[in-house]
Amino acid sequence: MALIRSLLHLLVMIITVIPYTLTILLVRLLGGSPAARYRVARAWLKLCVDSARWIVGIRTRITGMEHLPKDSPQGAVLLVKHQSAFETFLMPAIMPRPLAYVFKKELLKIPFFGWSIGSLDMIHIDRSQRARAFVHVIKRGKQLLGQGVWVIMFPEGTRTARGEKGAYQASGARLAIEAGVPVVPVAVTSARCWPAKALVKTPGIVDVSIGRPIPTTGRKSDELMREVEDWIEAEMRRLDPEAYR
Repeated sequence: MALIRSLLHLLVMIITVIPYTLTILLVRLLGGSPAARYRVARAWLKLCVDSARWIVGIRTRITGMEHLPKDSPQGAVLLVKHQSAFETFLMPAIMPRPLAYVFKKELLKIPFFGWSIGSLDMIHIDRSQRARAFVHVIKRGKQLLGQGVWVIMFPEGTRTARGEKGAYQASGARLAIEAGVPVVPVAVTSARCWPAKALVKTPGIVDVSIGRPIPTTGRKSDELMREVEDWIEAEMRRLDPEAYR
């Protein structure tokens, strides 16, 4: 039954991405603003999250929304634990500001999905050219933050299995320091229901814990990222102790 529900949810996402993508492309063709295109994309992402609840039984429990600097004009860099695709759908659906993901350019080649994200104000990079990619992240990230868009990054770089920890990279901290904005750490237990690189999803609760903004003025990137890593990993153990026995 779990396999059938998972396949049905996947089918819903595949079918619905087509009209939403065509709408985004039409809005762009007609000269619609980036904000208008983002609203269409956000509606599809919210549909993916809602259908995961309706079909599979994946619910979310969110704490710490009051910590978000939603009234601050300076923006923020969100640094999020990455266990599955679920948080990539969830974050734009729950955040009060538009988000810009930093992602590998290969995703642009995915039919419909790639066309959509290529039409949004996101930051795509070539991972084979690390130095150039970082310069692009800093330059474009500062532009978007200045426009009121929050930048979201997964500091581990790729999805990690439940109960595991990847190597945290300091690029998100460096962007925040360069831009003069705080970082907001976010812990997500998505692998409890939607395992990394797995087809079958199971019912349950995904906990999302949003930490307090961490000021970046006068900080060094490595030391700042260690603070973010310590908070996220400690929070993951609190939220999902079974995974860390």
